Amino acid sequence: MDAIAEIRRLYFATTRATIQRDIEKAIDLLKTLTTEDDRERATVFMDGLSQMRSEWGVRPGGSGGTGGTGTTGTRKKAARAPKTPHAPKAPPVKKR
Repeated sequence: MDAIAEIRRLYFATTRATIQRDIEKAIDLLKTLTTEDDRERATVFMDGLSQMRSEWGVRPGGSGGTGGTGTTGTRKKAARAPKTPHAPKAPPVKKR
């Protein structure tokens, strides 16, 4: 299949849940283009994919190609260290 046509298809078919994977695939396809003219034709779709990712709040990178969105397309909250219970304070020492 023509790489530009596939990038275009990805642009129109992407969803919040698939955007990071689709961008990664589009980048791989972009790397196969041999002429500057072909790369320029693909640029509009690449820019559109990037803009959608930004608008949907999906962060680039991460494992699994979900961009940190999971399957629901919502942002994950940053992991926090678990709270540890504090040892009870010793009673104050009385001076004589």
